[in-house]
This record gives sequence, C-alpha cells and structure tokens, in this order.
Amino acid sequence: MKAAVLITRNREDAVGEALGLCDAAGYEPVRVMRQRYLGHPRYGIGRGALEKLQEIVGETGPDVVVYDEILKPSQNYNLASAVHMEILDRETLILEIFERRASSAESRLQVRLAQLRYEMARAKERVRLASMGEQPGFMGIGKFGVDLYYNDIRNRMNSTRAKLEKSGRQRELHRSARRRAGFKTVSLAGYTSAGKTTLFNAMTGESNEEGDELFTTLSTTTRRAQVGGRAAEPVLVSDTVGFISKLPAYMIEAFRSTLEELGHADVIVLVVDFAEPVQAARRKIASCHAALGELGVREERVIYALNKADMVAPGADAARRRAERLGIAGADDDDDGTGRWVAVSAKTGANIDGLKDMIAEMAFGPAAGGAWRPGRRDKNGSHIPEAAAAAAETTAAREGADGRA
Repeated sequence: MKAAVLITRNREDAVGEALGLCDAAGYEPVRVMRQRYLGHPRYGIGRGALEKLQEIVGETGPDVVVYDEILKPSQNYNLASAVHMEILDRETLILEIFERRASSAESRLQVRLAQLRYEMARAKERVRLASMGEQPGFMGIGKFGVDLYYNDIRNRMNSTRAKLEKSGRQRELHRSARRRAGFKTVSLAGYTSAGKTTLFNAMTGESNEEGDELFTTLSTTTRRAQVGGRAAEPVLVSDTVGFISKLPAYMIEAFRSTLEELGHADVIVLVVDFAEPVQAARRKIASCHAALGELGVREERVIYALNKADMVAPGADAARRRAERLGIAGADDDDDGTGRWVAVSAKTGANIDGLKDMIAEMAFGPAAGGAWRPGRRDKNGSHIPEAAAAAAETTAAREGADGRA
C-alpha cells in the first residue's frame, strides 16, 4: 500500500470513514490531521494547518496527501504547489475505489463515465489555470487545443453513455419479462458497509463477496427468494451499490443504470447499521434518503432493516428506543401498525424471517400467508407472524381459563 497523510474532520465517525476510504483505495495513512473546518478558500485548510502539513510531509515522505472533502481545481493546485505532493480529494479517492472494485463490463463503463464527468466539471478551471501558465500539463494551450480538449471529453462521454444505454435497454427487457411473469421485486439499499450483501446472502442463500471494506458491491445482483409464512411467495431480490455521504450527483447519474432498480422495485429494504453510534447512523440515514430522493424513490415503499442487532442490547424496548433515536420508529408504531422497521442480524440469521414477513405484507398485502401483524413484536423486538400471534393468544386464553377453573 502507498503511504498517505490524511486530512479529515475532527469527528470520530468522519475519521473512521476516511480511514476506510483510504484502505479501500490502497493507501495507508501514516499521519492523520484532524481539522474542525475544511473549506478554506485558498488551500482548503488554514495557514497554520498548511505549515503543519508541510512539516509532516517533510518528516514522513508520503506518496500522496488525501483531503477528505471536495476541492476546487484551484485549491488542489495551490495545495499541491505548497507541499510539492499529489493531492487526492474525496471525489478522486472514491473514483479510485470504484476503478479498483469494478469487476463487470457495465460497472467499468459506469466508473469511466463518472471519471469523465469529474474531468469535464473541472475542465474550465483547468483551462483558466493553463491560460495563466499555472497548470502543469496545459502550458501553451491555445483556443484550438482547448476545443480539442473539450470535444475529446465530450465524445468519450457520449460513447460511454451509448454503451450504458444499451445495457439499460437490456435491463428494461428483463424487468418487463419479470413483470409479465408476475414477480414482485425487492431492492436492498443503504450506506456502504451497512451489511447489504451479507443480508442479501442470508435472504437468498447466495455466497456473494462480503467484506467490511467500502464499496464491496458495484454491480447489481438479482436472485430469487421466498417471503411470507405458510403460503410463501417468490420475489426477486437485488443487491445494489452502497451510498456514501457527499456523493456528487454526477456519480449517482453515472451509476443510474445500476441504481435504477431501486426506482422500479415494489419494496425497498433500506439496510441500517444498528450498532453504530446514533449520531453517525442518523447522518448516514440522511445521506441515503437524499440519494433515494435523487432516484425518485417514495418513502412509503421503504422498509428499514436495522442490521447487526446482535451487537446491541437485546429486547424489544431497547430496540424501539434505539429506533426512535434514529428517527425511524414513531410513537404510533404499536398502536396503528404503521411501523416499517425490523431489527435483524444478517450475520447470525436472527429475525430474517420477520423481515421476509414484512416484505410479503408490503408486496402482496396483509393476506400474504404468515404475514406479520404490524406493531406485534416479541420480547427480542422481532415481528411476530400473525398465525403465531393468534396461536399464542389462543394458548394464553386456554391457560387462563384452566387457571380460573
């Protein structure tokens, strides 16, 4: 791995995520500079922090400096000139991870389009710097050269889009075939590393690559699963690329052919890391909502799967309190059955059936066999299938009658 100096925010969840991004991109931070504020106009950091960075670079001799925010081209140039070192901002780092993780032909095309969109967005500023003689690699560029530069990027983008549109048409044919066959579709969404692929494997019996690394999944995988109780219904479950905070709109656009499955799904299962600190989890849920909004996903189609429940305090009350703090559970969940969350553990398999029952209820209606009765939970916070709840009530009534006799 290459050595890096990491500049990030002075917040534990931000530091942890930045370290995860560096690891996924193949960089090992030898020093971490925590800053209360990132976004100073000239260098992205203040003068004092710049002097400290120059000292650290001189002492450690890293390969790159990683700046955990989005830099303008002028800021990147200024910072690189000051420390005589390549600067990777958050966008560049994510694009490097995408490039490393892309395994299918379609995901490689999506990454290429994102890279071209990134380059196009900075083209004007690069040309401006070149005209001032301040940008290495663009010295002496004339108007003709500028036109060639823009046209080259535009042509490559159009070519890549055309190939992705062809893949998109193929996906639409597959979706039409599924609709004609009567299949309901379920898409797993969520912040990267929330455990979507592990949950996908637990629901479908697949063995797709799992890992704690960010962006393990870049391509959509769809498999068949059974949901509901006695009269189990078949559905098609899709695993999708994870979201991350400050993911630019053009990256979502580049991966639209993968993420569009979310827009067509009958049920969206938003996977949340239930074991994370509450404030960090709330920020990640907000990022997911923003990304889903970009894709036109309606809230009423979303179920919250609170994953890694085996790592938090057991019991229905503890699960509810935590869900309320995350802004997922409402005070009326148990009263009128409006709750759409369930605590699960994809790793241990705990309450996967409860999640499937909830999916069956949303996809096929309350009459789906073994569907959960909204608001009914056992002592562990798991949804109780309607048939099991009725049987328990009958048993309790019989025992009460026996006692009175």
